[in-house]
Amino acid sequence: MISITSHQTDVVSFDQPTAMLHACHGKILQQCDTLEKLAAHLVIYGCDVQAQQAAQRVLRYFDTAGQFHHLDEENDLFPALRSAAAEKEPLLNELLDSLLAQHVVMLAEWEAVRQVLLQLTCGNNMPLITDSFTSCYRDHIAQEEQMLLPLATRWLTPEQQLEIGLRMAARRQVVVQT
Repeated sequence: MISITSHQTDVVSFDQPTAMLHACHGKILQQCDTLEKLAAHLVIYGCDVQAQQAAQRVLRYFDTAGQFHHLDEENDLFPALRSAAAEKEPLLNELLDSLLAQHVVMLAEWEAVRQVLLQLTCGNNMPLITDSFTSCYRDHIAQEEQMLLPLATRWLTPEQQLEIGLRMAARRQVVVQT
């Protein structure tokens, strides 16, 4: 039997938004692992209860936390970073534009995977092709981990980071004590 469950990661506070985004990356990678295991599981076992439950978990994650993550970056982190460091980091605008374009591609890839997952949650056995979706996410996360998050840590003040964290919490309807 193939294990197709996800593992939990440590909880991080919203007062450290770059750490929160890093933790989200870990969770996204776990969901990508689950998708790949699910695809292999379907070939051997078909759309059994375990497959249906895994499909539901992945759907729930990418339809909520995954979308929040993109909004955190697009609405809060990227604009703050552009404002704080675009003149000091010559390649920053190019990096942010590239990451935004990747978000568009990843959303389109997600929609294709999502349609299959919806069918699987209903017990409809069908092949799940994850390669393009998971490689887009893995490559994107690698760029953000290697380039974006270090720049954010370097250029954003503690006050800017706190403001970003508060917006991230509000997006999730989490009340944060300041």
